[in-house]
Amino acid sequence: MNNSSAVLILDKVSKSYGNGLAVDEVSLSIRENEFFALLGPSGCGKTTLLRMLAGFETPSGGCIYLDGNDISPLPPNKRPLNLMFQSYALFPNMTVRKNIAYGLEMERLPELEIRRRVDEVLSTAQLGELAERKPDQLSGGQRQRVALARALVKRPRVLLLDEPLGALDKKLREKMQLELKRLQHESGITFIIVTHDQEEALVMSDRMAVLDGGKVCQCGSPTELYENPNSRFVANFIGVSNLLEGVRSGPHSVRVNGQELSVETDAPMVNGQAVAVVVRPERLQVLTEQGGDCANQVSGKIVEVAYHGLDTNLHVQTPLSDKPLIVRVPSSQFEFAHFAIDTTIRLGWQARHARVLTR
Repeated sequence: MNNSSAVLILDKVSKSYGNGLAVDEVSLSIRENEFFALLGPSGCGKTTLLRMLAGFETPSGGCIYLDGNDISPLPPNKRPLNLMFQSYALFPNMTVRKNIAYGLEMERLPELEIRRRVDEVLSTAQLGELAERKPDQLSGGQRQRVALARALVKRPRVLLLDEPLGALDKKLREKMQLELKRLQHESGITFIIVTHDQEEALVMSDRMAVLDGGKVCQCGSPTELYENPNSRFVANFIGVSNLLEGVRSGPHSVRVNGQELSVETDAPMVNGQAVAVVVRPERLQVLTEQGGDCANQVSGKIVEVAYHGLDTNLHVQTPLSDKPLIVRVPSSQFEFAHFAIDTTIRLGWQARHARVLTR
């Protein structure tokens, strides 16, 4: 990536506690007006990384550049970044308007300027009708929008969000994911969100970095990471994957449990090398006839049926692996009579839908 377009650059940033490394030489470039997600399991270092960006933790090594200036030594109040916590931390005795205005009042801005900026962000966050209410008169989603508005009104160069939707129920989370994306787009501010929720990151982010053990495993767009994971860890962490362990047997083939599978890959590998073939559940087809036009085919027995409303996941035991393959069937195509447990079906997939991994 061209660093000239970056608003924030992390250059080999590390953080150690005693003999342990929480963050291990992380280098990232985050662009102007970008929604960027730091994604990973608990303990992967993502929150520590966010706290170093905010100034609440000091890096053990490396530098953090904002607009070309090293901000690593600066305290939090000297950085043009705002960190929004999961708890929201609204003042219960203040109205929505007063909560949003508080930071500007502490900066002693002129009263007319404060009112203009607060009115502007009330409109952007769709909070105008709630301006005179107090936090205990608001829903969880409304309180979240107030906390966002309070952060946005100060016009930070970068807004940092630490699991901002963690306290919301599923339906409200899904609504607020779109709301966050809208607010980010309309404000033009770079957002960096920390989450362990892969679906949340896929929906909201322009790009994301997957972390594990304090290191960046892969960085790219949601489509890149989902369709082209670079490792077994990323393939398993982002979405649902069928991982088939085998060995490279030719330029476009992998042998899995004695069966040759067709793949498309330019990765440098040698015959006999241990690899994994990744096929996403939605790429598997249930074949209605023997044969079909799929390059790869296998028969198996349905061992579990998981109904999700919009689609149904079939768990199919095949000779390719001890672990059943997961097949996603849209509800419009699903008939319970055809897909009962212990029914034998035939699956197929195209060579271009199989990703080959070497690590």
